[in-house]
Amino acid sequence: MTCDPTILAVPGVRGLVPYQPGKPIEELERELGVTGAIKLASNENPYGAGGRAHTAATAALTHMARYPDGGAFALKRALSTALSVTEAQITLGNGSNDVLELIARTFLSPGEVALCDQYAFAAYPISVRGLGAQMIMVPGQAYAHDLDAMKSALSPSVRMVFLANPNNPTGTWFSKDALLRFLDAVPTSTIVVLDEAYFEYVTEREYPDGRLLLARYPQLIVVRTFSKVHGLAGLRIGYALSAAPLADLMNRLRQPFNVNSIAQAAAIAALGDLAYIEEMVALNTVNRQVLADGLKGLGFGMLPSLGNFLCVEVGDAARIYQALLRKGVIVRPLAPYGMPAHLRVTVGRPEENRRFIQALADVVGRALEA
Repeated sequence: MTCDPTILAVPGVRGLVPYQPGKPIEELERELGVTGAIKLASNENPYGAGGRAHTAATAALTHMARYPDGGAFALKRALSTALSVTEAQITLGNGSNDVLELIARTFLSPGEVALCDQYAFAAYPISVRGLGAQMIMVPGQAYAHDLDAMKSALSPSVRMVFLANPNNPTGTWFSKDALLRFLDAVPTSTIVVLDEAYFEYVTEREYPDGRLLLARYPQLIVVRTFSKVHGLAGLRIGYALSAAPLADLMNRLRQPFNVNSIAQAAAIAALGDLAYIEEMVALNTVNRQVLADGLKGLGFGMLPSLGNFLCVEVGDAARIYQALLRKGVIVRPLAPYGMPAHLRVTVGRPEENRRFIQALADVVGRALEA
């Protein structure tokens, strides 16, 4: 008698579609024989980590035979000082994705309901549905969070709400006033997860800092990462800020060595390298505008973005994506997000942005402006 072994899995897992990361350069080279490819698909910092983070990570290699500090005392103390929170409010993870999983596992039960925007980061529904809980995707407005619609979707059965500001993959954002109006409507029995993976890049004055709202909203959890502006994506380290009782619950479930010693050392150094952070933000602001101007010069529209990427409407995005791959340029198609006409493009170094614009011009047969 034969049996389908997949029936042994949790029902929510059987229905999942795996998260698809940006194509690695090595994979493109294997598949198409392309050399010298560039990757503008995963919103990484194109300049990498700062010198202080490199030095700290190298020094930490000396101790790699030892388990890391499971409580990450030094890193929590550095975060506490830098962010004016207590160490008891911090939960660390193997990247912010690990933190998102931990939040869902701690506060959601099978059959309960969570909300997110229809264009939200794909990791949110995976974390929720994998537990056997239900994720309701609330329709957005102009590819942005419709907080009024999300407010209307609240009910006693909704146990968790995911918000991203700026949102990935669209780059759209909401103001402090809009966020406060929404949070005021959320019952204290509903966890609100505010994903601020790109907050360091934001220069908009009306952008809210979720960290400053924790005392006012005890059900709020703010999630951040060292993968973006700090350039530590390969080391996988993120964190959550919340009321201490919520952090205590998450840390009961957290794996004891989920952040390795090299990542901890590099994160401490990166956090204190304020000059490097300031430089990265300035470069991103300039390079993002130059990239946007180049796209506009080719006649393409894009969504407003406060992150280190642009969401560009190109028409037949699948065809253009494949054509760009053949030219050694990797970007991100957004059909899995219900946006088949859009590509997400990471803001690269000036030479990478120029190469992308030239490749796109060649693919669509349009002349570059002089």
